[in-house]
Amino acid sequence: MMSARVVQIVLFVVIALALRATAVDAQTDAEARLAALNPDLKPHFEELVDGVYVASGYGVSTIGFIVGDDGIVAIDAGAAQVTTAKALEELRTYSDAPVVAVILTHGHGDHTGGLPAFLEPGQTPQVWARANFGVEGSAFAESGITYAAVRGRRQAGFLLPMEMRINNGIAPAMPPGGGAPRGFQTESKEVQPDRLFAEDRIELHIGGVTLQLVAAPGETDDQLYVWYPEGRVIFSGDNLYKSWPNLYAIRGTPYRDVKKWSDAVNMMLGENPEFLVPGHTRAISGADQVAGVLAAYRDGIRHVFDKTIEGINLGMTPDELVEYAKLPESLAGHPYLQPYYGHPDWAVRSIFTGYLGWFDGNPTNLHRYSTKDHARRVASLAGGVDRLLEEADSALNEGDAQWAAELCDYLLALGEHEIHAMLIKSSALESLGRNSANALARNYYLTVAQELRRSAEKKDD
Repeated sequence: MMSARVVQIVLFVVIALALRATAVDAQTDAEARLAALNPDLKPHFEELVDGVYVASGYGVSTIGFIVGDDGIVAIDAGAAQVTTAKALEELRTYSDAPVVAVILTHGHGDHTGGLPAFLEPGQTPQVWARANFGVEGSAFAESGITYAAVRGRRQAGFLLPMEMRINNGIAPAMPPGGGAPRGFQTESKEVQPDRLFAEDRIELHIGGVTLQLVAAPGETDDQLYVWYPEGRVIFSGDNLYKSWPNLYAIRGTPYRDVKKWSDAVNMMLGENPEFLVPGHTRAISGADQVAGVLAAYRDGIRHVFDKTIEGINLGMTPDELVEYAKLPESLAGHPYLQPYYGHPDWAVRSIFTGYLGWFDGNPTNLHRYSTKDHARRVASLAGGVDRLLEEADSALNEGDAQWAAELCDYLLALGEHEIHAMLIKSSALESLGRNSANALARNYYLTVAQELRRSAEKKDD
């Protein structure tokens, strides 16, 4: 039989959920910060320099076009045919030359899914990529991992109603059927990379355009950047965009080599570009401005990497390293290093695991209790499962959403007060999400909150 206090908690949760469903919540500071990004994430088409055009906000990723004497070279293809076709339609107001080549900076679907849009009557463009194109997606397929797709949908917010979404930090919020990627590389059988290179750098002459493709592993091992010397334009792919980089993606990825990523940014800086076209967000103009952004990006990544390695050598655990490897004040406020998409804390943990694996060095953690056994001991220490539920409720009421969620995890592991724990945790995750200015974290929090609430409703039927 439930105690009077537990009954009171249940009533509180039910009333709170009913009020939440009918009230319009005031915008949090974090939500306001994300919303302030929206004007720059809208569709924007510009001529960067003679013959070079950039389409940003047409779907998820940026598409570049270089118009030569005998044709057009496109850099990246966007996420979906429908959105890429809109960017191509805008280009046609400037040039009706055929697209003779498409260069893919890497194999992620938000840069490749729009390839069929470049199939014009009687025209099949060359499609260039590195020899290891699509290596990240192949690693998942070869190992049989499918759950990363579930986490990917949570991270992207694809399972949330559109009214709950603001943006994805570096791109507008897109529904899965309205331009979002379906996977890590294009599934179109009509257009696939047919020109692959394994060298560190090659020079292409096509359509009257001369440019260089440079191997630049970073966000993915198959990443490249495009250097167009005549216009002094660099197309960075996803090694740079207007946010702290996603050195680790919470959907789950093989280790992204953070040191190589920093080196790739430094190589781009060495080209001395006057214009920079990121893989997402708008282009940057002016040699000094471009150099400043590239230097800050490189230095930010290097700082987190170097401090993490330094802390590892001091015997620190990942939890300790997150506090140790903070960005210095000189970099923390830089507009291109704000954690709207990636987050430095996630990078620190990924670097540790990438080099040393899961074991944090504390022998206590070599053979930990199972989640359920650990929860049973915590419940006993707290004075029983009813007491845990009371504490979770109190934490939520006091605004400590993180602690409320953690306490609910113990109850869920034990299978005790499941419905009530699901509802409290759901509210806690919703609070965490609405107070996170990181778009991916926000999406993940809110999606799992929604899943928990629906599970609680089913159990209550």
